Amino acid sequence: YPHRPYPRLLAHSGSEEQNPQPDQEYQRLPYSSSKRGSPGNKYSGCLANLTKEGSHWTGTRSNPLLSLHSSKFVSKRTACLIATGPSPAATEEPEMDLPKEIFLKDYKKPDYLFDTVDLEFQLGDEKTMVTSKIAVSPGNEGNSSPLTLHGCDLKLLSIKINGTELKSDKYTVDPRHLTILTPPAGVFNMEIVTEIYPQLNTSLEGLYRSTGNFCTQCEAEGFRKITYFQDRPDVMAKYTCRIEGDKTLYPVLLSNGNLIEQGDLEGGKHYALWEDPFKKPCYLFALVAGQLECREDSFVTCSGRKVTLRIWTPAQDLPKTSHAMYSLKEAMKWDEEVFGLEYDLDLFNIVVVPDFNMGAMENKSLNVFQSRLVLASPEAATDGDYAAILGVIGHEYFHNWTGNRVTCRD
Repeated sequence: YPHRPYPRLLAHSGSEEQNPQPDQEYQRLPYSSSKRGSPGNKYSGCLANLTKEGSHWTGTRSNPLLSLHSSKFVSKRTACLIATGPSPAATEEPEMDLPKEIFLKDYKKPDYLFDTVDLEFQLGDEKTMVTSKIAVSPGNEGNSSPLTLHGCDLKLLSIKINGTELKSDKYTVDPRHLTILTPPAGVFNMEIVTEIYPQLNTSLEGLYRSTGNFCTQCEAEGFRKITYFQDRPDVMAKYTCRIEGDKTLYPVLLSNGNLIEQGDLEGGKHYALWEDPFKKPCYLFALVAGQLECREDSFVTCSGRKVTLRIWTPAQDLPKTSHAMYSLKEAMKWDEEVFGLEYDLDLFNIVVVPDFNMGAMENKSLNVFQSRLVLASPEAATDGDYAAILGVIGHEYFHNWTGNRVTCRD
């Protein structure tokens, strides 16, 4: 994919520099901010174009395609690799909380399913309040096991089951989980209120605030930084999302699906209510709020429906989005003509942000792109740039039918 950079290689051995050699074995380190990766996996390759940067050497592989990990997460971000050396100090694992590898052979169905998820965000400069209301059903008949939810960097304010607040002896909380010890039998409703701090979230995962705007990135496991949830892609639900924020600071409030209601509130605030009628995993949830302007167009589907298309950017970048809009319409047309796949909502949004750690993301009906993958002008862009924009916008749009509805179960 043109928007996913090849890894660079960094060679360093303990406190002593070590010149990387051709065919030297090297090892990939995990990303410290995301705590994901596969430390310990080794690859062999030929290092080329070696240059010295401070105490490190950098280079590229002679066959960079072989260095791309098969997982989508790694392929969307630049990997950092470090050469291994013969000394014990060079092969010591860094002391960090390493992730556990997950294998398909160990897959088990979730004990509980989520049917609907209603989210409410009260955006603030210092903190953001998140309320999630979830309709829960047992994954297996007669299931009575505890309900374990993922969570990271969350402040739990309250939890209710069927409208009754749980006492502290009915659940446990640790830095990674919230566990309801004895959930009700059958279907029940759960309400969880958490407090998060997007302005302090420098991982750019979950909900974060950068350059004055709020944005989310939930693939692969960022949703657990928003609220307690079964953060796994085979738990699919229908979502609504209500966003409240200062109308001057955040005049644009976006989420997945169709905009079904909006209005003003007291204190200079306003709100928007979004509904996505199609089931999706939580990694495809998205929220964007800020000072943005849009290029608007429309697309008439093969059945005659008119779909509104909007590309949102900071005001100064709006003139550079014309090719991106052309690319989106071409992708929608191609998916219909080749596969008979018609877009299934009334609105499709693209948001362009400068601070985004994934390059591009296929959130349902609200794709988010890093600026360099969307913006182009004849004065500065090459033919290759235009082709890359066409390719990446098509790639992320095609996920609507090809990818977003298939989970790890299969």
